[in-house]
Amino acid sequence: MFIITKIGRQKNNAERYNIYLNEKYAFAVDEGTLIQFGLTKGKVLEQFDIDEITYEDEIAKAFSKALHFLSFQMRSEYEVKKKLLDAGHGEAVVLEAVRKLERLGFLNDETYSKALLETKKKTASKGPRAIKQDLMKKGIDKKLQEQVLQTFTHEDQLQLALQLAEKEVRGGKGRTPAQIKQKIQDVLVRKGYSFTIVQEVLEQITIERQDEEWQHLIEEQGDKIWRKYAAKLQGSELHMKVKQTLYQKGFPIEIINSYINRKEYEE
Repeated sequence: MFIITKIGRQKNNAERYNIYLNEKYAFAVDEGTLIQFGLTKGKVLEQFDIDEITYEDEIAKAFSKALHFLSFQMRSEYEVKKKLLDAGHGEAVVLEAVRKLERLGFLNDETYSKALLETKKKTASKGPRAIKQDLMKKGIDKKLQEQVLQTFTHEDQLQLALQLAEKEVRGGKGRTPAQIKQKIQDVLVRKGYSFTIVQEVLEQITIERQDEEWQHLIEEQGDKIWRKYAAKLQGSELHMKVKQTLYQKGFPIEIINSYINRKEYEE
């Protein structure tokens, strides 16, 4: 049999209390646990009472720690569990704390997943595949992943993908239309858009170059290519290699021929 002989508020944490049994310090509890079990001076406790009180207090500490973690930003259940387990709380305690958070509305993977989807769309223009990877990293259930991603409509995907493509077009003044389209494809795939979306975007993007622009581009890129191969090739072999490389980069054949003829004349 144990008797509470003293209850003292902690100096460094006004919400926690030290419990003394039979004149000796026994354990500490927070204010909620103190009230829940009606702990007062003179109360008699059995060992099973103490075990229950300390277990509930451990849940309260985990719950408080999780609330602090959630105060900075929304988190998934997986993130909260990992945080509490890493902090040294037992699995049973963590589970109870998480269930309490869910009951009180502080933790909801569906709400979290929808918010993450919108954030990744607005701030990073990510496509479904990339967002699915983000959801997987947060430990979101596969069925919930699919449910949330279904709200990301084809029209929304196409609109965001077109915006990314237009950005590449604006910044592609030093590239051929083929190079720009290749860059657009690379960006969209990396951002997590499907091949279908990529193809639709490329079909809608029109990039034109005037003759003087082609001349400037081929002089800039062609001269670099020429210098690269001139170190090991010459004559017709050099001309053919340069011609092939420029063609692969999207230069029109007539522009390439004109450039090669000019280089031949200079030689």
